[in-house]
This record gives sequence, structure tokens and C-alpha cells, in this order.
Amino acid sequence: MEHPSTLRQLSEASLGNIRLVATDMDGTLTINNKFSATLLQALEDLATAGIKVLIITGRSAGWVSALSHLMPVVGAIAENGGLFYPSGDDQPIILTPIPDLADHRHSLGMVFEELKSKFPCIQESADNGFRVTDWTFRVAGLSLDELEVLSNLCEEMGWGFTYSNVQCHIQPLGQNKAVGLLQVLKKHLPEFSLEEVLTVGDSPNDESLFDQGRFPVSVGVANVIKYADQLQYLPSYLTTAAEGEGFCELCSYILQNGFLR
Repeated sequence: MEHPSTLRQLSEASLGNIRLVATDMDGTLTINNKFSATLLQALEDLATAGIKVLIITGRSAGWVSALSHLMPVVGAIAENGGLFYPSGDDQPIILTPIPDLADHRHSLGMVFEELKSKFPCIQESADNGFRVTDWTFRVAGLSLDELEVLSNLCEEMGWGFTYSNVQCHIQPLGQNKAVGLLQVLKKHLPEFSLEEVLTVGDSPNDESLFDQGRFPVSVGVANVIKYADQLQYLPSYLTTAAEGEGFCELCSYILQNGFLR
């Protein structure tokens, strides 16, 4: 794996072909868990320049349904690749097939209870009532060793596991942001080639977006470095600033260095 000290800075990137920015939300668009006025202006500036934005987040279906309507984006993918909400459409597109939703939710709840029997400290997230494909609990207070054990336990029970700076996710095997994004690009946004897509993130649940075998160009906001030793794939480039300030830095760089549209 490439060592963090050798990662290329954003100033070395050639982003003239980018037409779609597929970005994580928490820790990437946010600053201290909030959207800033600067971020919203940056998104509007991209839209004016003809560059589309697609949000890919671990947040719940309930959250993302609202985001896809309220933000200047072409849509949003929820639950780390589980569902897609096209902008202006009330009906989600299920990316992970679930034959029996009630049974699926029951199974996820049972897996969580099994994890909790071994880690009594873990606390269920408040948004599980708004989720469809996955189940979440708080990541705060869990060590790297504990996260690895939790991942192994989920795998033994036939489930996937990932985590962000906000939550841990119990999810169907094979569900991740890259798989969801590739489905959306193929079926719903076929006008964009992979060479025209820039992926952006900050934490382990964004790792699949940094796989250059799938996405040629990716950017990590500076705070991704704290997870560098835990990632198999690292972003192609790094911003100087962290969180939403790093994303705004990226937006400015694209607009200043991209071709005229």
C-alpha cells in the first residue's frame, strides 16, 4: 500500500475531464457536523459550471430522501450503496435486492444483539428506524482492535461490516459505495464515463471509492490520513484542508483548472 507521506497533493492533479463529483458527506462535506454557507456556494458554483455532484453516504434512507430534494445535486446514494434517490424523485431505487424487508430487518436486529452480547458498550444509532438495507451503531469509544473483532464476527454470521467517523454498519455482504455507484452510473447516469468521475471521501467506508482499478481519479480530504494505516486503498490525491474546507478547496481547484464548459 502506498505510504501516506508519498500521497500526491491536489495541486498535482489533472482534473480537466471531470464532469461528475461523487462524494461522501459526513467528514467530507461537513465541518463539525454541519454544512457551511461556503459549501453550499461551492456546490452552486459547480452546478453553474456544468459539473454534477452525486452524494454517496452511509446515512439512512430517511435522511438521504430529504438531501436529494434539498441539495443542488443529481441525486444521493444512501446506506453505503443500498439505495439511490434521484433528485426530485420521491421513490428510491433499491440497489441491494431485499426479497423480504421485514425478515431482513429482523435478521439485522438479531446480528446487532449478538454483537451487543459480546460488546455491551455498543449503542444502537437513533436512525435505524429510517434505514432499509443496513443497521448502525455508534463508533465512538471503539478501538481499532474492537472494530476488527466486530468485523470478523459479522463475517462469521454472513454479513458485511464497515465504519465511518460517525457509525458502524452491519450490511449485506458485497454492499459498498463503489458497487452502488457503479450500478447508478451504468443504469441511471450512463452519460458519464469513469474517466469523467471524481470520487471523494474521508474514512474507511469510502475505501472502495479509492480503488483506482474502478475509479481512476479520487481525492481524500486531509482528515482521511488518520485512517491511512487501516485502508487497503488510498486516494489518488489529498487536499490541504480537512472536512468541508477540503472539499471547497477541491471545488475551487476544479473550477480554476478544468476546461471551459
